[in-house]
Amino acid sequence: MSNEAVPLLQTLIRNACVNDATPQSGHEHRSVESLVEYFGVEGEVFEPAPGRQSLIYRIEGSDPSAPSLCLLPHLDVVPVDETGWTQDPFGADIVDGFVYGRGAVDMLNVTAAMSVAVKPYLRGEVIPRGDLVFAAVADEEAGGMLGAKELVSGRWDLVNAEYVLTEVAYPPVSYANETAIPVAIGEKGAFWSLLRSSGTPGHGSAPYRADNALQKMVEALHGILQEPMPVAITTEWREFVASLDLVADLKDALVDPDRVDEAIETLALSDPLFARYAHSLTHLTISPNLMRAGVKANVIASSASAAVDIRSVAGMDRSFVDSHLYKAMGNYRDDIDIEPIQDMVSTISPTDNPLWAAIEQSVESIEGHRRLLPTMMTVGTDARFFRSKGSIGYGVGLYDDRMDFSEMLALFHGHDERVSVESVDRTTMLYVEILDRFLGS
Repeated sequence: MSNEAVPLLQTLIRNACVNDATPQSGHEHRSVESLVEYFGVEGEVFEPAPGRQSLIYRIEGSDPSAPSLCLLPHLDVVPVDETGWTQDPFGADIVDGFVYGRGAVDMLNVTAAMSVAVKPYLRGEVIPRGDLVFAAVADEEAGGMLGAKELVSGRWDLVNAEYVLTEVAYPPVSYANETAIPVAIGEKGAFWSLLRSSGTPGHGSAPYRADNALQKMVEALHGILQEPMPVAITTEWREFVASLDLVADLKDALVDPDRVDEAIETLALSDPLFARYAHSLTHLTISPNLMRAGVKANVIASSASAAVDIRSVAGMDRSFVDSHLYKAMGNYRDDIDIEPIQDMVSTISPTDNPLWAAIEQSVESIEGHRRLLPTMMTVGTDARFFRSKGSIGYGVGLYDDRMDFSEMLALFHGHDERVSVESVDRTTMLYVEILDRFLGS
């Protein structure tokens, strides 16, 4: 069965469901058509905008008292800068045992694995004990507004489940004394913001004391980036650090709010990618990624805006974020308006439950051990919409030893995104096992 996953992954990559955050992008209908053809069973198609399709199946379980499970893969991928790739990002070619392509690890590898595992249930060959939902959704890469968010808010009757499995699959942690399989149990909050400033137009040849909106924005952003980012050491981070094979003093520093920045600098000397991950999970992070201003090179800008990606640790809400921004802007705080784009607090799921036990047992069946490492994500996923309804959600998969944790982090939205054929097969076997143990008799 697992050998079906790689060809399906290749198809999904080649469908090029690129989401650039505009309503007319995505084209997830292509992969919906591919999945319906693969399953041989029609599902319910949810399409809030032309082409922005999600495919949902709900299978009634044999035992109304048994827990329900939703498999929640997404179909869209982020855009590509092809100049940084050595392979065609939408060719899905297999080179040296790796499938190359946009979405290979985010998250079409898991989408394909889940699809293969759920197929016998959709075709009536296996009857689940509890309700089983398969929801391959659109628009995750732009916040889920046309996918999971709309389904949860408008069609909860169709997708509701006590437990959810979604992204992301991480390689084994190589820092642990013994190899452990990371399981994503939660994610940081997202407080994307649009900063706006205004000014008075004039001729660019006479800038002295001009009311320049762009200058205000640049100065405000400079203050934001220079201000130390607030630190928060969570219980989840303490547990994660405790598993790492690092010298005692460095481990102590990584969970000390007064020393964590120094510890991250030390980590960066040997593993800058992991240091970036550690920084994200212990700090409020602010990344200004888009700025627009003015109309012409010789006209003083009368307006400016900057889109800022802000991620918060548990306990930090919108009021905390805005307070930090205004403080950091200093003398320019009165010149900048903050317009929320998206507000979502950090969400975390507990681990003492039947699904966690099923994952443990399934990992043991394939890997020979049941060492799971609860792991927080720096990114946002569709699981947060389900957690807001009380669902418990995880992300998990299996990799072979050809990719480590840090390398996978670099490929996420990066150049030459790829996943090994063996890793896809192992992840498929994992989902087959999980469904059998969680939903079987």
